Amino acid sequence: MTLSDFFGSTLNAALAFSGGVDSAYLLYAAIQCGVKVRAYYVKTAFQPQFELDDARRLARELGADMRVLTLDVLADRMVASNPPDRCYFCKKRIFSAIAQAAKADGFDTLLDGTNASDDAGDRPGMRALRELSVRSPLRECGMTKAEVRRLSREAGLFTWDKPAYACLATRVPPGEEITADKLRKTELAEGFLSSLGFTDFRVRLLDGCARIQVPEGQFPQFLERRAEILDKLSGLYRGVLLDLEVRDGS
Repeated sequence: MTLSDFFGSTLNAALAFSGGVDSAYLLYAAIQCGVKVRAYYVKTAFQPQFELDDARRLARELGADMRVLTLDVLADRMVASNPPDRCYFCKKRIFSAIAQAAKADGFDTLLDGTNASDDAGDRPGMRALRELSVRSPLRECGMTKAEVRRLSREAGLFTWDKPAYACLATRVPPGEEITADKLRKTELAEGFLSSLGFTDFRVRLLDGCARIQVPEGQFPQFLERRAEILDKLSGLYRGVLLDLEVRDGS
């Protein structure tokens, strides 16, 4: 089955839209196939501002219908307490909010950007999507991340080479409470490192310290900017550490 086949039987759809590579291409494809589609971006404390900026930019460039929903995920104790399956409770809250808004807006089908490269398994977040009957056209059509990036580039989408980005909550160790202040510090720290030219990195929380993970090839750059980084981040954390281990990308 191709995306054209999928959308050929879909009259209208609501899309969970993050502004990332996958949901961006899915929005583009739906529009190209003539589907009446509305993109729903859910703004929470877990998403940095640049994600919303990217989502709005893409929607504007595509002439897409986009709606922003605001949700206080930290009001849910099962999310804020940060258990190992936190993602299940968070996804359930977010997609339930989209489903409710979409239904009120007259949309019958709810889509997300999970692709065929994503390891669905029994991950907590994927379990929530199944329970809410969310469709994943990219995955159902066997489209891998590499293919989505290639097609996005051919379509002229600026998101084609956007790095994968896990939500800010993943920077807090499981079992440690997530607070708005911890998320704010993470966003500020990562925004600063990004402004210095670092890419594909994470600033994780470790006993009140910033545990910075950058690709090995950026170690020299990190050491060259060490004084600037310490000066900025010491005001946010009680210590700044460079992690020498290879990170898993989450």
